[in-house]
Amino acid sequence: MRHLLILFLIAGTGRLYSQTSDSTLHPRNLSPANNEAQAKVLKTNSGPGLTFKRMIVPLSFITYGAISQSNEDLKDFDNNIKKLVRKDADFHTPVDNYLQYAPGLAVYALNAVGIKGEHNFRDRTMIYLLSNVMMGITVQSIKKITKVQRPEGSGTNAFPSGHTATAFAGAEFLRQEYKDVSPWYGIAGYAAATTTGIMRMYNNKHWFRDVVAGAGFGILSTEAAYWLEPIIAKKIFRKKTVYHYPSGL
Repeated sequence: MRHLLILFLIAGTGRLYSQTSDSTLHPRNLSPANNEAQAKVLKTNSGPGLTFKRMIVPLSFITYGAISQSNEDLKDFDNNIKKLVRKDADFHTPVDNYLQYAPGLAVYALNAVGIKGEHNFRDRTMIYLLSNVMMGITVQSIKKITKVQRPEGSGTNAFPSGHTATAFAGAEFLRQEYKDVSPWYGIAGYAAATTTGIMRMYNNKHWFRDVVAGAGFGILSTEAAYWLEPIIAKKIFRKKTVYHYPSGL
């Protein structure tokens, strides 16, 4: 349990850090006196782009999961976590099957009650679909290639965790859409995503490494979707490029 909380803190707080470090570049914070100069900085340093800084966290998670497949010490670490969370061998809950979708759907629920996010319905739906399509194809392809056996032995499609990937893709989607409204939306999304990962291990469906890698693929797919959306929208809808301040990590 402690290690999953560390996972949440690394992913969530690391990404929420950028909200304070970059907030001065947001258009609503541009002072009239320096508006023109600051606008130039905004345009120069923003727009579509997958910077290394933004990918550090998800790539670190994916790398950990990949290395853990052949590292005996990390495999032992996984077994120890399994023993810790599976003290009650009869435990099972279907909650994770539904909770994985909660962060992503929360974006639509918040908009429905009048709490507006970063994008309109069309654009955010394109982002959400792009994220899930890329994540789904990537995760399912890797499952078929790696053929890692599940902890309870029910199949050879353990790596990476699809439930966790879905949850973290939605959590990053929620964070991106509401980072300018309140950081607590992102925190809640990442808490729900982390809980999903924990439940996958309590249900004995995944190893710790599966959950960590799943989180990485989920976050990365949403980052890629935010990069691709304005490019696709420009081609399909002739949408003009709108510069937003960089989201950082």
